[in-house]
Order: sequence, then structure tokens, then C-alpha cells
Amino acid sequence: MFKAMRRSDRAISREEAYELLKNGEFGVLGTIGINGYPCGTPFNYVVDGNNIYVHFAITGNVLESVKNNNKVSFTYVGTTQIVPEEFVTNYASVMVFGTAKIADDEEKRHALHLMLEKYSKNFMESGIKHIEEDFKHANALKIEIEHMTGKSRKG
Repeated sequence: MFKAMRRSDRAISREEAYELLKNGEFGVLGTIGINGYPCGTPFNYVVDGNNIYVHFAITGNVLESVKNNNKVSFTYVGTTQIVPEEFVTNYASVMVFGTAKIADDEEKRHALHLMLEKYSKNFMESGIKHIEEDFKHANALKIEIEHMTGKSRKG
């Protein structure tokens, strides 16, 4: 169903890819817009088991795109280092393919709390208050991981 990685010599294990993804801070969600064009949207995110969660507004391109076609990709690129004298870049990256759905209220609350723990751990009390105050103005997208690959080039 998915093509083999072209540079298999750079493949990392699924476990390594999962850890990179889990510990990353920023990734790009790939969707197909209702106009048929692909769209990459950058997000902070959290990984929970076999799922990735992002939060977004209650209207807009992501919502429309996922309702139209729930097949998505998610890409994380870790720290990079340009090696100019070798004409290469050292990096580690993860690509995920899966299906997305808009989280119901219970799952949305769970996702928002996970994000609060990941990104604002020292502000839990005020963060929980913020989640509750703005709860109806946010959506959470759950991406179920169906296929994941990771690769790296280390100098």
C-alpha cells in the first residue's frame, strides 16, 4: 500500500521514529483541500499511543479538508545541521500516514490537557482554566497512525 523508502540505508527503526515523533515539538499536517490541492499546515502536537493530536479553530481549511478526505500525512523534522563542505544535511525525520477525525468533547479535552502538560507544564492551573474558558472555540484532530517511517543522516 505504501512505497518502500528510497534511501533504505537511512531508515531508522519504528521505535526510534516513534520516540522522535513523541518528543518533537512541531510538525506539518498534510491534507487535501476541498479544491483538490494539497495543503501543509504547521502545528504543535502531542502523541498519545497510536494517535497524534493537534488543535485548531472551529472553522477553516483543516476542518473542511478532513471532512472531505480523512486521509492525512504528518511530518516531523528534527534538528538539522547543514554540512556545506560535503553538500549534505544531517537530520532525522518521521513521516506518518493515517486517518483523521474531529475529536468529540471528551477526547478534545483529553488532547488539550496532554498539550498543556507537554508545552506548558509549569502553568497547569492557569492552563486548565484557559482550556475551559475557550473550550467551545477549539477543535482537536485525532490522527490514527496507520503507517510510519523514519530516517536520518548522521555525519
